[in-house]
Amino acid sequence: MRRRVAGVLADRPQTVFTPGEIAKELGRSAGAVANALETLVGRGQAEQVSGRPRRYGATSTTRDALTGSNGTGAGTRRSARTAPTAPATVASTTTGSPAPGAASSVGSGAGAGGKAAARFGRGPVVRPNGQTYHPRALADLPDVAALRRLREASIAALLYGPPGTGKTSLVEAAFPDLITVAGDGDTAVADFIGEYTQAPGGGYEFVYGPLVTAMTEGRCLFIDDATLISPKVLAVVYPAMDGRRQIIVKPHKGETIIAKEGFYVVAGHNPGVHGAVLTEALASRFAAQIQVSTDYDLATTLKIEPRAVRVARNLSRRQASGEIGWAPQLRELIAFQKITEVLGAEAAVANLLGVAPEEDRDAVAEVISSVYGRAVAPLALGRQL
Repeated sequence: MRRRVAGVLADRPQTVFTPGEIAKELGRSAGAVANALETLVGRGQAEQVSGRPRRYGATSTTRDALTGSNGTGAGTRRSARTAPTAPATVASTTTGSPAPGAASSVGSGAGAGGKAAARFGRGPVVRPNGQTYHPRALADLPDVAALRRLREASIAALLYGPPGTGKTSLVEAAFPDLITVAGDGDTAVADFIGEYTQAPGGGYEFVYGPLVTAMTEGRCLFIDDATLISPKVLAVVYPAMDGRRQIIVKPHKGETIIAKEGFYVVAGHNPGVHGAVLTEALASRFAAQIQVSTDYDLATTLKIEPRAVRVARNLSRRQASGEIGWAPQLRELIAFQKITEVLGAEAAVANLLGVAPEEDRDAVAEVISSVYGRAVAPLALGRQL
């Protein structure tokens, strides 16, 4: 499946696609295509160029996927002890922060220091896509190291917080052997365990999904936006997470899959996002639940315009008090800086207001106006030139 998806990207390197567009072309489910795309992104053989809707494009190594090369994402797997799972309370403090989507690119010349940082979780960690992640403090450890310890103890972790705070970046930095399932309301059981697909020579063959692959190869499975997935669908993962560590693939002759040493599940949850439901069954499977928030000090370190950071801090305080439901996270601030460089500061400020949810826009406009000293309207087309 990954080869077929890579073939579409490689044939049209100047075009970006949604998973649905590729799925229509290949005659497959959008969920299966999304899973293949996430794997390719993790290996550096594709790139995600936008978030809503998700769109993907080719990279210089996309064609490597056509020959079965694992690219940059086939990192060394960490083994894990199959110790009994015990509840864990983990406190999180935001003394540092990631730079999702904006950290500087690091090539193969990172050297021994970069490898040591990746191993022990201290200092910047290189993600599979070549970007760097800046660890934060978690229970007196760098967050990357803390997650790796949880994996060694077989304690499943749920990361929760607003979109754009770096949950995915953290997981990618912690686990180079990651396989990702991008959850949404259309995610089906087949997107986890696999399904029959037409074979090149005719007939049909069963292609295993990411859950089975992670179990049989002893890898980490990241369920992104897990609370957007139907609870009935998500239940397929639970037997693999408990003491049984096995699942039955009913569509494929009732085959029993047993998890190898190293198999681990981590999930992401965006509270407050429409349709996100954290059920008791889901919450009980994740003994460690870790809040992830934006560290606005890092935004200053990244030289993002100080007034934009002030706006974000102010709105974050209002959000915490329940006055509003939205505040700019690091992702929005990074986008602000990029737009400033391309279209200018006034356009970036106007866009910051425009990306705010409509129900919070008046409050956001008030804060922006107080910081910038002028009235601001959402970014929009003007008169004809």
